[in-house]
Amino acid sequence: MKTRLHAMGWALALLATSAVQAQKISVQAITQVAPNLPQYTKVDQPLLRDGMASATGGRVEVTLASWPERNVSGPEVLRLVRSGQVDIAAGPLTTVSGDVPILDGVDLAGMNTDIRQARRVADAMVPVANRELEKLGIKLVATYPFSGQMLFCRKPIATLADIKGLKVRTNGPSSADLVKALGGQPVSLAFGEVYTALERGTVDCGITGAGSGNGVKWPEVATHLYTLSLSWSTSGYFVNLAWWNKLDPAIRAQFEKTFSAMQEAQWKLGVDATEDGIACNVGRAADCKLHTLVKRPMVEVKPQGNMVATLQKELAEDVLPGWIKRCGERCSTVYKEVIEPISGIKLR
Repeated sequence: MKTRLHAMGWALALLATSAVQAQKISVQAITQVAPNLPQYTKVDQPLLRDGMASATGGRVEVTLASWPERNVSGPEVLRLVRSGQVDIAAGPLTTVSGDVPILDGVDLAGMNTDIRQARRVADAMVPVANRELEKLGIKLVATYPFSGQMLFCRKPIATLADIKGLKVRTNGPSSADLVKALGGQPVSLAFGEVYTALERGTVDCGITGAGSGNGVKWPEVATHLYTLSLSWSTSGYFVNLAWWNKLDPAIRAQFEKTFSAMQEAQWKLGVDATEDGIACNVGRAADCKLHTLVKRPMVEVKPQGNMVATLQKELAEDVLPGWIKRCGERCSTVYKEVIEPISGIKLR
């Protein structure tokens, strides 16, 4: 009798183990342009990968990778999510806006020099963006910034006017419009190719985050850092909508809680990483905590005069019309109704 009960116990244990294994949820996620950025190491890894496993008792297993680890360059992020090749992906809205132009309106170059305003615009635009994205089977579940997007140049610059005639790697359509309006020559290059282009002089400057540029060692090949935030490379976490809707409601609720926590952590990090990135790039060791202190400090070029007014002028005259041309006339209405009350910059 004891032997039979023992055998039954083992059988039940095996059945229970099989049931748990059957309930396991394997998730594929690709986020961030480099694996050493704090957006990845301090948020995505501990909160998304490790946090979801912990919160669900190991039921959810997130296989997380950065773009380079999966040979992703950026513009294809939405297509990977839409096709179901990945369940979750993240990327700057301007980078993926070729497929959904309305996304570029969240963080147009020259519009949000202040990160608090960038957050307000992003929050207001999420429902608008999702009306477009859900037609493609995609959902935007959280937003986040990178550090302030600044000019890294291999030639001396003192003002924005000094980029006239220079070749500038831009990080999206609206920054290309801004550079062109300022007299520069915009150059489209994948993020991973910019270091070599700066090193060889095929571009004179590049626009990226103060911290992101540090993470991929741009200070080794650039000498001057112009510390005015042209934008924040506001980004998003996207999910495949069919996958999302099929999730067990309790698991989906945990994902929602996790993405909310990630969103708050990332927006705080956007502030911290901007100041820290500048400090590390220009050699202020005492203020360099998140990134790497460079061996050859860059020249810190602080904006003089009312450069924000210059940006706003170029935004109204060139950047906004360029976006509306790409996006369609309906985006004029979106800007007037959703963004203009926050930015205060009227569409001409």
